[in-house]
Amino acid sequence: MDILLKYFPELSEIQVHQFKMLASLYKDWNLKINVVSRKDIDELYLRHVLHSLGIAKVQPFLPNSRILDVGTGGGFPGIPLAILYPETQFHLVDSIGKKIKVVEEVSGGLELSNVQITNARVETVSGQYDFIVSRAVAQMETFVRWIKDRVAKKSRHELKNGILYLKGGDLSEELAPFPKAHIYPLTDFFDEAFYETKSVVHLPLKFKG
Repeated sequence: MDILLKYFPELSEIQVHQFKMLASLYKDWNLKINVVSRKDIDELYLRHVLHSLGIAKVQPFLPNSRILDVGTGGGFPGIPLAILYPETQFHLVDSIGKKIKVVEEVSGGLELSNVQITNARVETVSGQYDFIVSRAVAQMETFVRWIKDRVAKKSRHELKNGILYLKGGDLSEELAPFPKAHIYPLTDFFDEAFYETKSVVHLPLKFKG
């Protein structure tokens, strides 16, 4: 928890309580349904929670905005972001039922009222969103194809509506077809060595409906 308070000192008592509960909820559910590796569960806050919140350092979310988390897995980055932004609506989607089961149980345990959870392929999900977030579930070209027409037309944030993608390593080749993509290294925000190769990619997308 100390690592979260280091970078997010303004957390409310409720948020601190929810973030503290995360570890016990994930450890408990991970014993039943393995969604996080053993090494990672011991470093949950560094490798999953703070990593997810890297998106918040790049673009804080406004109240009543809508965020789609594609391939949420065990609930990252959606669950930590939903705790941080209780007035923002989050829709967490994954095609793997056992992972969604964990997300439902963790979200319920935290009493998050701003989270919608769907077990489906993202191509079957309708609606428009301010931002679509994810943690490297596919190459950018594939991901853009999956979420086509899901981006709302009107931008209200500092960054234009589109994708906020947590990615690692050298992205030059993958992002070559997307000249408007901007890379935000997480070392700009976090000191820990884990983040040396990690980034948030913002790709603005226009609604094509």
